[in-house]
Amino acid sequence: MAAPSSEVERQRDKERTRAEILAVATREFADKGYAGARVDEIAARTSTTKRMIYYYFGGKEQLYVAALERAYATIRALEQDLDVDHLEPEDAIRQLAELTFDHHEANPDFIRLVSIENIHHGEHIARSEALSGMANPALDVLTRILDRGREAGRFRDDVDALDVHMVISSFCVFRLANRHTFSAIFGRDMLDPARRDHYRLMLGDLVIDYLTA
Repeated sequence: MAAPSSEVERQRDKERTRAEILAVATREFADKGYAGARVDEIAARTSTTKRMIYYYFGGKEQLYVAALERAYATIRALEQDLDVDHLEPEDAIRQLAELTFDHHEANPDFIRLVSIENIHHGEHIARSEALSGMANPALDVLTRILDRGREAGRFRDDVDALDVHMVISSFCVFRLANRHTFSAIFGRDMLDPARRDHYRLMLGDLVIDYLTA
């Protein structure tokens, strides 16, 4: 039996409220870090209350972990949904690298959250059951691409999916996380729109050259 319309609407309101809280919390944690963020400020910037935030999430730490889970889930879903099985292995790898490049550039708060969590030695992520297995499907996509490349005799066989993921992530995260210090030292903005296509192509070239060396 279908749920009454009022019950459905209450569920939708709950989901909307939770999503709004997470969006605001993500920005607050990204801007001020875990220690500096305030639940009072998050409540003030949403259509809810501090009490309601605690009702939904349990506390500040749980809210922070939920923001991390939401941030990681977004990129993991994009990776998992990438349709590249019909492409040549080199083109498939390039598309995966470009997807990560585009996502990280469009979501700087994700980079800040990851940097903040590393300052905390990953202690909050380690407590998340959701995050512990979230990367596996994305690595499965990458593994399939590498296997196809090896079977065709075009990819080296001494690297695994996590190696390649690390190379792609390193480039994309560095470009965002180190933008300001790199610019101050070398006088070059790595997010200069005029250089975007160059860096996007450069990332794909680096990964392909590594896999085919």
